[in-house]
Amino acid sequence: MLAFALRRIGYSLLIILGVVLLTFLLFNVAAGDPAAAVLGKNPEPAEVESLRRELGADLPLLYGRRCRTEAFRSGDFDRNTPLPVGVTRRLPDDRITEYVFEPQFPSEEPLAVTAEGQGGATIEIDNFDPETGRIRDNRLPVVVRVTAPETASPVAVRFFRLQESPFHSQFSRALGEICRFTPEFPYVRVLDFGRTLTTREPISRILWRGVWPSLGLMLPIFCGELVFGVLLALLATAFKDRPADRLLVLFSVAGMSVSYLVLIIFAQWFLGYYCNLFPVWGWGDWRYLALPVLVGVVSGLGGSVRFYRTVFVDELRREYLRTAAAKGCAPWTVYGRHLLRNAAIPIITRASAALPFLFTGSLLLETFFGIPGLGFAGIDALNNSDLQLLKALVVVSALLFVVLNLLADLAYAWADPRIRLE
Repeated sequence: MLAFALRRIGYSLLIILGVVLLTFLLFNVAAGDPAAAVLGKNPEPAEVESLRRELGADLPLLYGRRCRTEAFRSGDFDRNTPLPVGVTRRLPDDRITEYVFEPQFPSEEPLAVTAEGQGGATIEIDNFDPETGRIRDNRLPVVVRVTAPETASPVAVRFFRLQESPFHSQFSRALGEICRFTPEFPYVRVLDFGRTLTTREPISRILWRGVWPSLGLMLPIFCGELVFGVLLALLATAFKDRPADRLLVLFSVAGMSVSYLVLIIFAQWFLGYYCNLFPVWGWGDWRYLALPVLVGVVSGLGGSVRFYRTVFVDELRREYLRTAAAKGCAPWTVYGRHLLRNAAIPIITRASAALPFLFTGSLLLETFFGIPGLGFAGIDALNNSDLQLLKALVVVSALLFVVLNLLADLAYAWADPRIRLE
């Protein structure tokens, strides 16, 4: 058992690494520059620099010493294109074009510059040390002189901030958001995703605040769906091919066919507004949870009954059940003890797949009923384009799936002694 657990933990770590890599590609590479989305049009260069450094968006993706900087304007230039603020152009003659880059804000860190031309152009850079690859004085302008054989050549100029360690990258920072060591107590920080892009609130505080409403909503839904699903499936199995079984199957298929959204709207209108039995919006005492819990249990009960009934009917054909019935065992012993225990493996599998939603919550339920859980926070982050909070929710959900699948594998040995985890 111990060897299996250690091996599965090793596999889980590899899966977590793959999840971090996938979320890194989605939120760091494909999503683009977060500073442009947060600061809007024409932000101050110092503000862009500060936000990028806070989010780690200025770091190299995987490896390197060059980090993005706004201390000088970078870009592609030629004689005809308009220039951004901080860059001027001088034309000494037809073949020479000089671009003067003014410092945008004071910077004491080492800076580097690269310039690449086309068409056989010769490039000279003033205020630049070619031996060290650094700008000599960050307080003075940098002049890039382009000499072309015939006409002025386009030039691509890039400014960088130099860092000491090449391993300090966006990917290593993404790994550190899950777990990293710190010199101060408690010396280990777990699931530290920084602050949100919109409200600048610590994301860990949002996750901690939202997990309790989500648990208060989804834990009763999970327990109710599991208990009532198993009991109704056992009832349908006990009366297999009889009117009670057919009626339960009919209602199960009907429940699976009705849209989740239709159930929410109907329950709010009929039970909330028309009958005035429950409040339909807000977060307070148990009355605010009664209606969404009822909707959640009813919406998932049809699929659960169908699934568990199929499992129980397949198990009903086994010899040991016919032997127990032939020996005169009571029905509750046959179905509640022998059948249910031997069908525990698929029950555990289905339950482990549903458990992570206890923390992430139901997006529709929390949105329509105004419950401030993790699902509501995810919808709010999506509407506000808050990539930091979205990334945190995606990573936390993936970690929960990995951990709970590991616990489900270990629970198999407890449920069925015939399984040997070696």
